[in-house]
Parts: sequence; C-alpha cells; structure tokens
Amino acid sequence: MLHLRLIVPAARTEEATAVLEDCPGVTNIVVLPGAGRDPKGDVVLCDAARESANEVLGRLKWLETEGSIAAEQIELSLSEAARDAVHEAPGEPDDAVIWEQLSQKVYADSRITWAYLAFLAIATQLSGIAVLQDSLILIVGAMVLGPEFGAVAAICFGLLHRNGHLIVNALRTLVVGFGVAMAITYACALVSYWLGWIVPGDLDTSAEFHFIVKPDRWSFIVALLAGAAGVLSITAGKSSALIGVFISVTTVPVAGFVAVASALGDWSEVAGSVAQLAVNLAGMVIAGTLTLLVQRKFWPQVGRRSSV
Repeated sequence: MLHLRLIVPAARTEEATAVLEDCPGVTNIVVLPGAGRDPKGDVVLCDAARESANEVLGRLKWLETEGSIAAEQIELSLSEAARDAVHEAPGEPDDAVIWEQLSQKVYADSRITWAYLAFLAIATQLSGIAVLQDSLILIVGAMVLGPEFGAVAAICFGLLHRNGHLIVNALRTLVVGFGVAMAITYACALVSYWLGWIVPGDLDTSAEFHFIVKPDRWSFIVALLAGAAGVLSITAGKSSALIGVFISVTTVPVAGFVAVASALGDWSEVAGSVAQLAVNLAGMVIAGTLTLLVQRKFWPQVGRRSSV
C-alpha cells in the first residue's frame, strides 16, 4: 500500500475526493479542510494499492501545478478496509510499475553527484586491487559497491519515452563517472608502481578472471539477463535482487583492470577489456529498455481502467 497526501485548492476538493472514491484500491480517505498553508488548501489523505497508483496519479495530475501530491510506502497496515482495497485493485502489487515514481528515480540517478563519483571511484580501486591480488572476494565487493546501474536504467527509461535530454544526462554520468574513477585508479596504480609495490607481472590474470578481459557470447547473454533483472528489481522495489545484478556484470572490474593495466604499460588485454565494458553496457541497455516496454504494453497496472 501507498500513503498519499494531497494539498488541494478548496474549490476542487470535491473533485479530488470523487476521483479517489472512484478509483479501485483506494481507501482510508481523510479530508482536513483548510489544513494546507503552503500551498494553501485542504489536505486530503488516503491509502492506495500500488496497482491503483498510476490511475490515481494520472487523474490528479493537475495537482502538480495547483497543489501538491506526496506518496510514501506503508510498511505496516492493520486494516480490513486496506486488505479489501488491495484485493479490489486488479493485478499484483509486485507487478505494478508506478511510472511517476520511476521517472523521479531515474532522473535523480542520471545526475552526477559527489556521492556517485566517490562510490564508483572506490569500487574501481577495489577492483584494480582485486585483479592484482587475484581476489574474487574483492571483485564481488567492488561489483556490489558500484552505483552505475542507476544511470543505465535512466538511459532505458529515456529510450522508452524518447527523452533525449535524459539519455544525454545519463550517458554523461556514465562517461564522467568511469573517467574520473579510472583516472584516480590509474594515478594510484602509477604511484604504487613507482614505489615498487606492484610490477607488470602482477597483472597476469588467472582463469577465474578471464571473464573480465575476454568477452564472448556469454558476456552479452549475462548482460541481457542482468539488464532485465535490474529493471524488474527497480520497478518492483526489490533492492535485494539488484545486488545480484551488480554481481552479475563486470563493468566496474573492467574499469579497474583497464586503469591498472594502463599504469603498468600492459596493453595486450586492454582492448578486450574495453570491448567487455561496451558489451555489458549495451546488453543491459537493450534488455532494460525491452523490459520496460513489456511492462508498459503487456502488464497494465490497473487492467481496463489504467490511464497510463
């Protein structure tokens, strides 16, 4: 269930509540006349099943300019009325994609922030150390820490809605993020080489690490599966599944390997690693976009009444 808080101009409160009462899966409607101060208006509270969210938000879209809409996930609801509302709403909660919520998330993830750069730089350095130490544990840790899938999902959403501005922003975030992370890792590896801590022979990868530098048909298949699973985990709110996506693809390990190999002057495997990075990103974007397309076309959230 979602909890919605609306601030509605007093003259349109009846119109707003009529929409809520008409939408399946909406319950616990409360009207607080004159409670809104900024913006001014009546405060309307209600609970809505996830499957009903798109219809409610679509029919109350005018509040975005005339009032306010806020939504939050309800962790616990002890109410027979709420259980009836979920049962009344067509579909299953896990299949419901709240498109407005997804839109805000991907727009946020398409921006370059200091936190994004810091996480990606740390993850890339960990992967560089992992390659030097032949440590699969560090590789997995670097994969989980990498934040790059948010920008990939933003590209998928932008392609679905033909939003060039969002696509460009997300691509810039990926390019700048990996560029900064690889530059920092390169500098650290170069200093370590000057100090005699590492030598080119340390970069000889074992068989377990060939998936980083030797792309093949399985690399693309894994990227496709990871892209589809990643989008599903975001739209269904299953953050635990997203961790599996991070571990499945080798974007961060590839970036770390390229940075370290460049610092050590070992160019023999760099081309393969760059190809691996391109294959991973392309596969995730293709599968992620197709997954969103399927969800929009074939998994309607409110059955016959959906307005999205």
